[in-house]
Amino acid sequence: MFEDMRTVGAVRIGASNHCNRRLYIVKPPTPAPKDRDGPRVNNEIESRTIRLVDADGEMVGVVSLREGLEMAAEVGLDLVEVSPNAEPPVCKILDYGKFKYEAQKKKAEARKKQKVIEVKEIKLRPGIDDNDYGVKLRAMRKFLEEGDKVKVTLRFRGREMAHQDLGMKVMDRVRAELDDLAKVEQFPKMEGRQMVMVVAPR
Repeated sequence: MFEDMRTVGAVRIGASNHCNRRLYIVKPPTPAPKDRDGPRVNNEIESRTIRLVDADGEMVGVVSLREGLEMAAEVGLDLVEVSPNAEPPVCKILDYGKFKYEAQKKKAEARKKQKVIEVKEIKLRPGIDDNDYGVKLRAMRKFLEEGDKVKVTLRFRGREMAHQDLGMKVMDRVRAELDDLAKVEQFPKMEGRQMVMVVAPR
């Protein structure tokens, strides 16, 4: 009767000493998407016998699947198969929604750590106007926020080579306005006809 339902509470009924039965209030288990990539939950668990860990992390021992489902239902939680290859499978009583959220969060953090840091190049001119400068600065901030380094190149043309101090002023401005996000990995230096600076996320 209870194979496809969970108990969430129980009350005693019966007026005589010879009749002392329990009436279980039941509700359907937490539904799980058919194509979900994750552990078996509640009635998805196939083994009739499980090794149970309760909601406090204490090992209960080997019990029937039905007992595990009833214990989970009594505390309003789910029965989740956490070690399917064990014999019998290890199942834990927990909040599956929270469990899934934490698992997704860990995966996201792992992907973030595995991110390949790229070097994005932004090209400037010694006489760049404020409008273009603002566009370039926003692009640099975006790259840094995504975890990438930024190579700032400032190219001199013709007689501009005689005014490298103007280029240095632009680089100093960039460095100051990115100070909250970036540290200088390579200070401005001349490479041929261009000045180069590399900044990295803090």
